[in-house]
Amino acid sequence: MEALNSYGRPFHQRGREMVLGPLNPAEVGRMLGLDPAEAFDAALVTGGLPLICAEWPRGAGLWDFLDEALSDPVSALLVSAERSLAAEFPPQAQARTVLAAIGSGQRTFTNIARAAGGIGATPLQRALELLTDKRIIAAELPVSLRPSKDRRYRVADPYLRFWLHLLGPSMEEIERGRGDLTSARIRESWTSWRGRAVEPLIREALARILPDDQLPAAPAVGGYWTRTNDVEIDVIGADRAPVAKELFFLGSIKWLEQSPFDRHDLAALHRHWAALTDQPVPVVAVSRSGVDSPGLDATYGPGDLLTAWPL
Repeated sequence: MEALNSYGRPFHQRGREMVLGPLNPAEVGRMLGLDPAEAFDAALVTGGLPLICAEWPRGAGLWDFLDEALSDPVSALLVSAERSLAAEFPPQAQARTVLAAIGSGQRTFTNIARAAGGIGATPLQRALELLTDKRIIAAELPVSLRPSKDRRYRVADPYLRFWLHLLGPSMEEIERGRGDLTSARIRESWTSWRGRAVEPLIREALARILPDDQLPAAPAVGGYWTRTNDVEIDVIGADRAPVAKELFFLGSIKWLEQSPFDRHDLAALHRHWAALTDQPVPVVAVSRSGVDSPGLDATYGPGDLLTAWPL
């Protein structure tokens, strides 16, 4: 639809663009009657798409919803992504193959090329540019005091990310009436998948919340990683991105049901901090299950983060 108003099209500069985004996590939580932590889970699975949220029984837990949706091959959860992809890309399009590789969890240029069947560098670059222009994927650089070329790619929409990784590969199985097998695999990989998938939502929430009584405003909120991933910091607040002049805070995200952020997590964060800078920087913990460690300058939980989207 955006192309209708682009240069060279008959509708160029003859209308006003209006972006209708998906429901945010706070709206999802209110619509479905969920507590803050569950609201984030629901936002990751549904992407805030009203059609999918409408099939989620009010007050129902994640697994109750998934079990019901996976038992119906034509549920909105299963068919929405399939129809969107079919409308955007022909089945044999290279961009769709590349998107599937990113959705499977590959994040670097080399690994995406390998997962996409050994696609060449030039066609892969074209496919990545197309997907980025359509805002289907996000291409991110680490926020650091030094320039970096370690670009990482991810699926921008949480629902599409969930579908590509956990639902799409199992569609034939679901259509045979064995959604229970798919549900079992989702349960096995849910914690690790959610841990990374929730990071962009948390960074967005922090960018919206700040400044507050714990931290200053940060024009750029991102993450930091190295080429080998031996150093990875979940949250970096800086004056600009990707090459910052000043770091305002750094932190770690621990998004587990039963395990709070503890001294071991803080020690790991300090080790990674030392690899990034030797300057004193406020330290932040973001945890689904609370914090059990001194030495932190700021802490945030699901309820705090949900205030980023006032209702």
